Amino acid sequence: MQEVVEVAKALGDETRLRLLCALGERELCVCQLFVLVELAPSTVSKHLAILRAARLVEMRKEGRWVYYRLAGREAPEPARSALAWLRGRLGDDPILARDRRRLARILKMTPEELCERGCRC
Repeated sequence: MQEVVEVAKALGDETRLRLLCALGERELCVCQLFVLVELAPSTVSKHLAILRAARLVEMRKEGRWVYYRLAGREAPEPARSALAWLRGRLGDDPILARDRRRLARILKMTPEELCERGCRC
């Protein structure tokens, strides 16, 4: 039951839903995510920690960069079910459509370029 509670709590925030949808089928650097949602890095990191605690996302470090992706097959069933449910429910949301357009611009830059530009897109 605790896994279900953690997933339910993690899904109860619009920013966290936006982050999950942005990750979709790709891995993103934390800097790409905070540029996307236009929040402070510390705020985005807190949201990502909640998603990670619910095992909805996985993290890896590469040098000074931290990357996130959606949880894979090793995630608990409640997390996998929640991610599948989200994919079917939020596809045509106008906020997420705006995020997709913004993310397309962000992805044209490397994390290094984002930081050189002051993490502004």
